Amino acid sequence: MFTQLHDALRFHLAWWGLRRFDSDATYFQWQRERLSPADLTLLNERMERKRAPGAGAEEEQAFYDLSARPHIVPVLYSQRYDYYVEIGPRVASRIGDARSVLDFGCGIGILTTFYARQFPDCAFLGIDRSSASIELARRQAAALGLRNVRFECADLEQGPPAGSFDLIVATHALVQAEQDPGLPSHSWRTFERPRDPRLQEEFERRTGMGRRLDRLADALVPNGRMIVFEKTRTLARRVPFQRALAARGLGLVEPPELIRYLLVEEIAADGPLYVLEKGTPPGLDWDESPEPDEGPRFDRTKLRPGSADPHTPLYENHWPSAQWVWEQLQHKLLLKEVTRQEADGRQLHVELGTAEGYCYLYCANTFDQRQIVIVESQRAELVETYYREIVSGMETGQG
Repeated sequence: MFTQLHDALRFHLAWWGLRRFDSDATYFQWQRERLSPADLTLLNERMERKRAPGAGAEEEQAFYDLSARPHIVPVLYSQRYDYYVEIGPRVASRIGDARSVLDFGCGIGILTTFYARQFPDCAFLGIDRSSASIELARRQAAALGLRNVRFECADLEQGPPAGSFDLIVATHALVQAEQDPGLPSHSWRTFERPRDPRLQEEFERRTGMGRRLDRLADALVPNGRMIVFEKTRTLARRVPFQRALAARGLGLVEPPELIRYLLVEEIAADGPLYVLEKGTPPGLDWDESPEPDEGPRFDRTKLRPGSADPHTPLYENHWPSAQWVWEQLQHKLLLKEVTRQEADGRQLHVELGTAEGYCYLYCANTFDQRQIVIVESQRAELVETYYREIVSGMETGQG
């Protein structure tokens, strides 16, 4: 079934005029051929306003209203081709025997119309607060001859969705503040988050998800399901997001799935994708530990001096596992260290030391970034310079 859904989705995306590109150069050449300089300038301006600190619903709606212009749609949304290919079949394969489905934040309806085509006996409602997006979605649904899907311009900040649903889908729609770092851990030494209701409430307010999630949970029938996929890959965002889901009585019915996809050449690591059920005891526990990372394995027997490149360390790790490596170092002698506490709760620690006949630099912060660099003792200046740069950045507020 999954292969059939993939094939059907690719056919559907082609109907919308979307194309898949393997290189940025080819994509941007096509973009310049399809859009005028004025179009590109306006799109970039609206995108920058949407991403700017403090941007809200008005800036977001202005961008999506512009992006719903028919000549812009194929060009702009082709960047997300692989996103649709990864998410569409996963959601469609879980619709099952649902008779009513709400697609929250449906945009121009690319995936909503795909789901409606695959399940003609199911009633779909797509809602979005961009009126231009909803207008286009309605026209496209009519062009496809779909009678089992409706689109409504609605903002959950203003009121609940009309009706109740067996299944609610929310992908890239609940957590709007992409730049929000999330909830910091207790200290730079741990990945654990405090269970502080005030901090949780602030996160939900900053990202706008609190009221949206309340109203979506209320719109689910008893034992109804929700499929959620948001930009919550980092632990600092994933933990408060999961806690928000659990607080609304939404329990996991299958293990969350980590998903990566391409934005042309750029790898996007979003998610995980959650499948949840309302009102029943969770079948699975929520995991608040860092995801398994791809950091280089630390093997002290393979630390070999004499690299041909004087700027290449013996070992370097920028993943959460850097903390494990730092903890395993033997006979550590601390030479210098600085820990800085920021007003927003962020804490950054950097230290320089020796261990096992080598020099090392270790950095950690409460938003889960970890880094360790190990060099030969005669090349200590390499990590000492790095240490001074980081401390200087901390002093100027750029750390």
